[in-house]
Amino acid sequence: MASIIFKDTHTVVPAEQTWTGRFPLAEWDQVGTITHVPTVYFYDKPSESFQGNVVETLKNSLSRALVHFYPMAGRLRWLPRGRFELNCNTAGVTFIEAESEAVLTDFNDYSPTPEFEKLMPQVNYKNPIETIPLVLAQLTTLKCGGLSLGVNISHAVVDGQSALHFLSEWGRIARGEPIEIVPFLDRKILWAGKPLPPFASPPRFDHKEFEQPPLLIGETDNVEERKKKTTVVMLKLSKSQLEKLKSRVNTSKYADPARGFTRYETVTGHVWRCACKARGHSPEQPTALGICVDIRNRMQPPLPPGYFGNATLDVVAASTSGELISNELGFAAEKISKAIKNVTNEYVMIGIEYLKNQDDLKKFQDLHALGSTEGPFYGNPNLGLVSWLTLPMYGLDFGWGKEVYMGPGTHDFDGDSLLLTNQNEVGSVILATCLQVAHMEAFKKHFYEDI
Repeated sequence: MASIIFKDTHTVVPAEQTWTGRFPLAEWDQVGTITHVPTVYFYDKPSESFQGNVVETLKNSLSRALVHFYPMAGRLRWLPRGRFELNCNTAGVTFIEAESEAVLTDFNDYSPTPEFEKLMPQVNYKNPIETIPLVLAQLTTLKCGGLSLGVNISHAVVDGQSALHFLSEWGRIARGEPIEIVPFLDRKILWAGKPLPPFASPPRFDHKEFEQPPLLIGETDNVEERKKKTTVVMLKLSKSQLEKLKSRVNTSKYADPARGFTRYETVTGHVWRCACKARGHSPEQPTALGICVDIRNRMQPPLPPGYFGNATLDVVAASTSGELISNELGFAAEKISKAIKNVTNEYVMIGIEYLKNQDDLKKFQDLHALGSTEGPFYGNPNLGLVSWLTLPMYGLDFGWGKEVYMGPGTHDFDGDSLLLTNQNEVGSVILATCLQVAHMEAFKKHFYEDI
C-alpha cells in the first residue's frame, strides 16, 4: 500500500464579508442522506503552460467562490424534534494538502479500494455536528506529478446538482472566468418554515418513501443484515448491451409506445431483478427500490435556475422478488417509471406538509454513517439506485486541464448503487454497486448473462 503524508490543513473562509445568521433549511434538506457525499477527480501532471501554484490557485479561488456560495462555509445546528438549521457563520471549509507514493496508473480501473479511501478527506461524525465542515477538500500530489482532488460535501445542505454547480463555479473562478450561474439561495420557495396554502380538497396521500422499507421474511429488524460484510464493484454496460436491454423493454407489453422506457428505468429494472436472484429470496419476499427524482422542473412554476439546495426527492417502487423474476424486464421498468411519474407539484407539496406535521424527523434521516441503526435501510432485500446520468459531472478544469477520471468516492452500504455515464466510451454506462460479499459473484453473473 502506498503511504500518504498529510502536509497541511487549512481553513478557507469567504474572501469578502458575507451575510451571517440563521438560515432555515427546507424539509427535503432534513430527510434522507444528511451525511457527506464523496467524489474524486484525477488529473495528469499540470503542463508547463500552467504558470501558477496549484495549492494557492485552489485555495484562493475557493475563498472567492465561497463569497457567492456562503452557506457552504457555515455549520449545521440541531434543533428540537430531529430538525436542524444552517448557521451561516463563515466558519469555513477544510482544505487538506497531502502527498502519496502512488502513481496515476495504480488506480487503473478507479474502483473504490482502501487506497482510494485515503484520497478522500475524512469526516469524523463523532464530533458534534456544529463543528463539522460542510465541505472538505483534499489535494493529493502523486509521485508521478499527477493530482487527485477528493471532495466531501454535506447532503444536508445540497444535492448532487447543486454540489456540482458549486464545483464548476469554483473551477471557473480558478481559471479567471466570471461566475456563470449565480446560486439562488432562498429556500423559502420550497416552503421552508412557512405553512402551506390550504388545498381545496384533501389530496390523496401515497408516499411510500415515508414508510420503513421491507425486512427479510422472518426478521423483525435489519440489525443482522447491516452487520454483513460488503464489497463494491464498477460494472460496465457497453452501448450494444444497453441497446439490447432497451429493445427488450420497449417491445414488451409494458412499454408505453408514446415514450419508451429511459436508460435509467431500463438498467435499474435489470439491476433490481439481478439483485433479487443473487440474494436468493423466496418468491413472496417484498422488496423496495429507492429512486432519487430531481423536482426542479416538476414544480409549478419550475424552481429558478441555480436553485441551491436539495431539490431531489426519494420515491419508492415496490414489488416482490417472485413477481420481478417471473415477469419480463418490462414489468420492473414499468414499476420504476410509474413511481417517477407520480412526482408532480402536488405530490411534492403534500410530502412537505406531511414532514412539517411530524413530531420528529429522525426516522426519515439516513444516519447509519453516524452509527445509528434508525432510519431507512436500503440493503437486502432492498436497493437504492441513484442516477448520475444527467448530472454535469465531467470537465472540472481549474486551469491545468480537465480531469482524466471523475467518480464516486467510497460507498460501503449494502444496496447503495449509482449509475454513471462512461467517460471513455460513448453510449456506455457504468454501475457502481455495493452488495454483501455473499451475493456479489452471483449478481455479476446475472448482470451479464441476463442481457
